[in-house]
Amino acid sequence: MTSTLTTGASITLRAELCSDEGEFGELAEAWDRLYRRCGAATPFQSHAWLHSWWLSYGTPGRLRLVLVRDGGELRAVAPLMLVRRPLPALVPLGCPISDFADVLVDDEYAEQASAALAEGLSAAARTALIDFREVRPGAAVERIFDRWRGPRRKVTDSVCLELPAQPMDELLKRLPSSRAQRVRAKLRKLGDLGIEPRAVRADEVDSALRTMLDLHRLQWQDRKVTTEHMRPRFSEHLARSVGPMVRSGDAVVTEFRLGGDVLAVDVTLMSSRLAGGYLYGAHPRLRERKADVATMLLNACAGQVGSGAHQVLSLLRGAEPYKLRWRPDTVVNQRLLLARRRTSPLLSAVACDAAARRQGKELVRRWRARKNPEGNRDRGERGDRGERGDRGERGDRGERGEPPERKERGGGGGR
Repeated sequence: MTSTLTTGASITLRAELCSDEGEFGELAEAWDRLYRRCGAATPFQSHAWLHSWWLSYGTPGRLRLVLVRDGGELRAVAPLMLVRRPLPALVPLGCPISDFADVLVDDEYAEQASAALAEGLSAAARTALIDFREVRPGAAVERIFDRWRGPRRKVTDSVCLELPAQPMDELLKRLPSSRAQRVRAKLRKLGDLGIEPRAVRADEVDSALRTMLDLHRLQWQDRKVTTEHMRPRFSEHLARSVGPMVRSGDAVVTEFRLGGDVLAVDVTLMSSRLAGGYLYGAHPRLRERKADVATMLLNACAGQVGSGAHQVLSLLRGAEPYKLRWRPDTVVNQRLLLARRRTSPLLSAVACDAAARRQGKELVRRWRARKNPEGNRDRGERGDRGERGDRGERGDRGERGEPPERKERGGGGGR
């Protein structure tokens, strides 16, 4: 069902609220055109990713898409769903398996579309809080935050690490000479072993993804792993979303072969400005052969994006020591809370809870640092111990549509 939202922002733009799953699927072409016209978009705002996520994780009756139309063309979209626990809120689709949340706004109509979307969101919220987690600096939703007329709050969220989208030779210039020499030695070792990367064709994606998840299970056998990656709904989501994204240039699936055997598979997601390694699986044989898996993955990704229009090679969420050895730039995601006057107590409650959690995590971090200072320093030089193959335990309440509770990232996203 689609209903018109009352706004006064523009006489030419119309805000609508869509709660119909079938119409969500039918929006693909118009959504993709808007996605290409929004420079701040990340791969996690593509229709292929979000619609597939909804089919795997959405709860019937909870879909809330705020659409801004200009005739038959979309000028802005806020892809949200309604949750009722622990309090009523509109939250972005894609959580928690997406590293960035955002809205889409047509850059050419940014002022009008942002104003119309802000008013549409205010009308759609009613008695719910609007809670945008994992907002990357420069995101389109920041325009909505700036125009919001009601109570609002901005708090820090996950730490992300980023490198410039450059070939490996350029990335090595960021490192001290001794460390750069060690990386070059690891690259030579990969070449001597005969490991060959190959970009998978779109018609091969399904098979490659099954292999990746099998390798992922094997890689993390008898170790703590993100349980969500082992569930059928996650594999079904990847199978639905990544194939279309490969065809549209929004993803690359890479196989790494040794002697004809596939020993690793990597999924890298891309938008016009950003690329990020999302998930991979690697056979333990690579470690046995002394192959540095983290270096292998980053080298392949840098080769894919280094000569294109991408500006950022994101290591995604988490500041694990193995990432820090590349001297990346630290970027902190934000959590944007938007309320109406009647829901301002909800905003205050969430902001206080976020502050308490943040303080608790800092106390735990300091305790661990005091307990084992040498171990913390040592991990920075240990190749790929905490790699992107596991994206960290996040917990899971198990209810379809209710996003799992976010926890501190253990295994990390990104390389």
